[in-house]
Amino acid sequence: MRTWVLFGVLGIVGLFFLTCDAFPSNEVYALNNFREAIYEDPFMVFSNWNTLDSDPCGWSGIVCSMGGDHVIKINISAASLKGFLSPNLQFISSLEELILHGNVLIGTIPKEIGLLQNLKVLDLGSNQLTGPIPLELGNLSNIIKLNLESNGLTGKLPSELGKLIYLQELRLDRNKLKGTLPASNGSNFTSSAHGMYASGAKPTGLCRLSQLRVADFSFNFFFGSIPKCLDYLSKTSFQGNCLQAKDPRQRSTSLCGDTPPAKSHPAQSNTKHRSIEGRAGHQSASKPTWLLVLEVVTGVIAGSLFLVAILSAIQKCKNKSSIIPWKRSASMNDHMTVYVDTEMLKDVVRYSRQELEVACEDFSNIIGSSPDSLVYKGTAKGGPEIAVISLCVKEEQWTTYLELYFQKEVAELARINHENTAKLLGYCRESSPFTRMLVFEYASNGTLYEHLHYGEGCQLSWTRRMKIVIGIAKGLKYLHSELDPPFTISELNSNAVYLTEDFSPKLVDFESWKRILSRSEKNSGAISSEGAMCVLPNSLRSYHLDIQGNIYAFGVLLLEIISGRPPYCKNKGCLVDWAKEFLEVVPEVLPYIVDPELKHFKYEDLKVICEVVNLCIRPTSSSRTSMKDLCAMLESDIDTSITAELQASSLAWAELALSS
Repeated sequence: MRTWVLFGVLGIVGLFFLTCDAFPSNEVYALNNFREAIYEDPFMVFSNWNTLDSDPCGWSGIVCSMGGDHVIKINISAASLKGFLSPNLQFISSLEELILHGNVLIGTIPKEIGLLQNLKVLDLGSNQLTGPIPLELGNLSNIIKLNLESNGLTGKLPSELGKLIYLQELRLDRNKLKGTLPASNGSNFTSSAHGMYASGAKPTGLCRLSQLRVADFSFNFFFGSIPKCLDYLSKTSFQGNCLQAKDPRQRSTSLCGDTPPAKSHPAQSNTKHRSIEGRAGHQSASKPTWLLVLEVVTGVIAGSLFLVAILSAIQKCKNKSSIIPWKRSASMNDHMTVYVDTEMLKDVVRYSRQELEVACEDFSNIIGSSPDSLVYKGTAKGGPEIAVISLCVKEEQWTTYLELYFQKEVAELARINHENTAKLLGYCRESSPFTRMLVFEYASNGTLYEHLHYGEGCQLSWTRRMKIVIGIAKGLKYLHSELDPPFTISELNSNAVYLTEDFSPKLVDFESWKRILSRSEKNSGAISSEGAMCVLPNSLRSYHLDIQGNIYAFGVLLLEIISGRPPYCKNKGCLVDWAKEFLEVVPEVLPYIVDPELKHFKYEDLKVICEVVNLCIRPTSSSRTSMKDLCAMLESDIDTSITAELQASSLAWAELALSS
């Protein structure tokens, strides 16, 4: 009996220790939520982040404490992560370092970061974060290094940062911050009959940072004077602002805009303040003794009640578990407020739903559809024909992350302006009924896919196809090398190429909705044609994530244009695998790649196209040629003049027949 009791006690003790050693579930949930907020991971940092794993200590970028029971460091720098900062990072209460430098994080800095009381290093520099610096960052009582440089942060610098008494390094350069630098050393000198004397006021704002050694406020829009308590900093730390300083160099008046209104003279303010204090003291002295006693007794009672309340609250906190259970809400909107960056979209036309409904004939003229979106054709009032993409999503599924990404996508598309790219005319954003739409200029000749695979390939002569090839190359060269930062087409294929009335190609990134709605497996280029389902296989999908992916996809698109075959079909296999049989053997068999619908082609052009294809589809992305060089090859070696069209003839096919 005693033995069984002993085993039972040992079992209970073992279970107790097992429970105590288990990794906090809320930290794992917080990390998974952080990953969910990232929609692009080109270097596959998260490849070993297993959502079913209860211990994240072996995950990339994660460092745990010596006992392996808490996450103390997240370091994922220069990984080109695109996405948002999850506010649920607050649940990693033991976190000491959060380093996400050199990524492409967008949206705002969650105020919940200020709850990380153990945080010593916060490095969010060189991202694309917007909005104000949260006041709550002033609660990071143990912070030593704070780096928010090279973002798009706006608003005033919070004086609450003065509470970070252990801060040694503060980098805020290259943002859009404005206002005065919140700092006062407390040495307010006041005139008297005996000369000048200090008022003895305490330092405020940044002047309280006695440990600060390095700080950079350059290239913002701060105005006013440089606080005397910061004179020890390098003068370059303040350059590129609107400060009242001859040295270092400041922004021009035109860039700084209006100067702030003049403040009242300090001496007048102090005199008024002392006068008010004097009157208050006189009134206090004139109060009767019984009233003073009553005030003292009342104060003691109130203080006692307050102390009892504090002690009760502390006791309740001690009784609670140290692990806060993380519960996912039905909608992220329950946790977060949507931040609309008005500066980001200020130059983009915003249409009302009613305007677009009228233009698109009550949304009856549908010219394209997918599980994610519908495309309508319409005519703007007094303007051109338009293509309106409407996102298929319910309001309850629309999270803050999606809203911020929508804003970012609109801003990205709005900066594109080239003859071979579709122009974004505006957007629609309404809450009742819930609407998210993009408005593009309409290309009247449909998609390149329709002309190649719906029996209208005969309209695309060889010279016309070569013009389309060069037009696409020019568009991609512009997106990759002439835009800063570069832009990539999320799914480059013949459905992403629209043709104008004169068959000039226009690149359109309609499939960007898939990046918004889902970061999992994509239905890349799903096409149905009389029972034959053509789907881009998984092995090709990963090539569409970045610039190198666009180059690979361009090579596949060239093969599709000259052969008339889709990239992949169940009944025909993979286009690249089929074409390699001809690309890797003697040049004499290259004509077998050409679309049999074509009456004639130019052999010299074909050799150039095949050479470019080989450069594009190299298995190692680093060995692929840039679009700038590929475009130069195509433009210099392919003649698309009318003379070239006349010179081409069916003799090429005759020669092929004789040689076989």
